[in-house]
Amino acid sequence: MTAKSKPISLTSKTGRRIILPTAQEDAAINAGIASDADTVELTEEWFAKAKRGGRPLSDNPKQLRSIRFSPEVLDYFRSTGKGWQTRVDAALKEWIAAQK
Repeated sequence: MTAKSKPISLTSKTGRRIILPTAQEDAAINAGIASDADTVELTEEWFAKAKRGGRPLSDNPKQLRSIRFSPEVLDYFRSTGKGWQTRVDAALKEWIAAQK
């Protein structure tokens, strides 16, 4: 970059300034990628065959909601260890079943 050229930048939604590479820098990056035998150009076909990582999608996914509990309820369930939110869910389902 010469003293006269001004870098091109973008601002992300979070306010972070992203400076884009110059044409020369971009060419050098692409040349480095092309010279690396371990790199592969990802095609539309590759993306079509790629499998989604992580947990399998549920037929009945849980919904994220905000709810307020009394400190006693939270203290009790949190003291039962990891998975306490699942136990809260099970307790509520048990209560619903008892109401029918």
